[in-house]
Amino acid sequence: MTTPTTRSTAIGAPAYSETLPCEDASARRARLLVGAALNAWGLGDLIDAGTLIVSELVANAVQHSGCPTMRVSISRGSDDRVHITVSDNSRAAPVVRKPSSDAEAGRGMLLIDAHAYRWNTDVCRWGKHVWAELLVENPDQHVAPPDSAHT
Repeated sequence: MTTPTTRSTAIGAPAYSETLPCEDASARRARLLVGAALNAWGLGDLIDAGTLIVSELVANAVQHSGCPTMRVSISRGSDDRVHITVSDNSRAAPVVRKPSSDAEAGRGMLLIDAHAYRWNTDVCRWGKHVWAELLVENPDQHVAPPDSAHT
């Protein structure tokens, strides 16, 4: 079993990340990681959207990357946004499809597009980061305690 790591960036923004095997069962660990981070930051109202988004990002990496591992991270670089990222070693960017109404697959990026404030792919020399942001509706009401980044 892998253990999530917690770190603070140079500007003190809390983040949680975990390296997971690139397999279907990792979606559960990714959802737990996102749920734990959002609860720690007092953002329980974002859990449904956050866990849906990370599930779809993980499913995309499993299905399309061909990589043995992926990195899942969730960070809060500003009071009004939460950033969820799945990184893998494939440089192939995800595509938003328009599946037929009876298709059993192909809706993952449509779901992300519908639930995220915004999303994108950053292609790097070694692979890519696919990320999505959630907006915090009342950031002043959801300020995490200073020590929450070190739990």
